[in-house]
Amino acid sequence: MKFRPCIDLRNGKVVQIVGGTLTDQGGKAPVTNFESMRSSRDFAEIYKQDNLTGGHVIALGPGNHDAVIDAVTAYPGGLQVGGGITPDNALSYLDAGASHVIVTSYVFSGGRIDMERLNTLVATVGKERLVLDLSCRKKGDTFWIVTDRWQTFTDVAVTPETLSKLSGFCDEFLVHGVDVEGKMQGIQTELVEILGNHATIPVTYAGGVSTMADLDTVNTLGKGRVDLTIGSALDIFGGAIPYAEVVKKMGSSLHS
Repeated sequence: MKFRPCIDLRNGKVVQIVGGTLTDQGGKAPVTNFESMRSSRDFAEIYKQDNLTGGHVIALGPGNHDAVIDAVTAYPGGLQVGGGITPDNALSYLDAGASHVIVTSYVFSGGRIDMERLNTLVATVGKERLVLDLSCRKKGDTFWIVTDRWQTFTDVAVTPETLSKLSGFCDEFLVHGVDVEGKMQGIQTELVEILGNHATIPVTYAGGVSTMADLDTVNTLGKGRVDLTIGSALDIFGGAIPYAEVVKKMGSSLHS
């Protein structure tokens, strides 16, 4: 298990939001926990200095292209890029320095897995440079993949079968527990258990971390195989958990 850093961007600024409040409705702003005066490049350089690999830069809507490029050029090969990725723009981010591109809505189109689109992406960027975002919300007893700013439920559940099938098309999974994302009220333990028990490729969980104890919980439930992203709870994003302690802890005893 290792710590995967993040840079979330809205209108070119580094932010942390409550994930479930992001919509495409004009004039309705998401609930924002934090907006930084530091640039995306500043954060990328911090992560580079601390030798943190496999983090992600997520563009939350339009107006973020330059900030994304600033981050990946500051840390070539160290960051993945997501948000509006298609076969038409994916290579431009990889060429700029991104290690991988992260995709949700392009592949999970019309509420289902569009295999033609998925195969096109794999042919364009290569399986080894593709991350599938399986961010999900719980409905009933099941976690369902959501798209369109995490507002639209697909008919694809996060199950052992789904994880097995999709692992043949990508290098990693990124999974936000959308219902707890940005709330700092605890992780979705059931989701972490599913990922730890059934993911056969690298997988990163994000959502709900509130204390240092949550790191141990994810490590245990994820059987050391589920990496962890922490956003709003970190002090570098206005939270209470010291970033330096997380780097120290997950760079040693929890690193598998």
